[in-house]
Amino acid sequence: MTAPVFVVDRVPAGPEFVLDGPEGRHAVSVKRLRAGEDVVLTDGLGRFAEGVVKAAEGKDRLVVMDLHTVEEEPPPAPRITVVQALPKGDRGELAVETMTETGVDAIVPWAASRCITQWRGERAAKALAKWRATAREAGKQSRRVRFPEVSEAMTTKQVAELLAGADLAAVLHEDREYGSEALATAELPASGEIVLVVGPEGGVSPEELEAFTRAGARAYRLGRSVLRTSTAGTAAVALLLGRTGRWS
Repeated sequence: MTAPVFVVDRVPAGPEFVLDGPEGRHAVSVKRLRAGEDVVLTDGLGRFAEGVVKAAEGKDRLVVMDLHTVEEEPPPAPRITVVQALPKGDRGELAVETMTETGVDAIVPWAASRCITQWRGERAAKALAKWRATAREAGKQSRRVRFPEVSEAMTTKQVAELLAGADLAAVLHEDREYGSEALATAELPASGEIVLVVGPEGGVSPEELEAFTRAGARAYRLGRSVLRTSTAGTAAVALLLGRTGRWS
């Protein structure tokens, strides 16, 4: 089993480091790590160091030794960004969690016209904080050292601008009437960025699809079945990771 991952503000290098606070408490009181077990400390931005537990002290102090080398995981290629329409209830956190565990690189909340849920004012700040916390925890759980970025929510116009700069701009759409082709056979770039739009339960509106098409995006479908907005992104990311060789 791979070593558990803990987040630090700055990855330490040296003979010894004390992990305390919430991360230390999780390591000592929840994970119940003991001397001799391996751990990984990361900043979530790709930098990490592997170490060995020297001792667990009290309820929230883990002494880690042998942190001699700070390494950096190179940015993945191609980079995969999912524009996720806002689902209702806690399905937004579910989408973020599973996409993070699968390997997505960035998540963009999108206030689509057919979204039942809308982020405004204080609610927007709280919801965004939940998405970011979910990405962080899922990143740790899946042993990642480069966590996905979760941006501020975007409007349709902003999403169109994002799509315009992508090497592959794709909108998941199950209706063949709009010329959707199989994502499984789409020509993929070897580097650069793939941006994938996942619409709400009511689907991407014709006006939104037109705006995205003008920006250079094309409509793609996953398969015969229609997935919920909270699971479609995860399925699409898995497909792309396999096809690009990032899962090889």
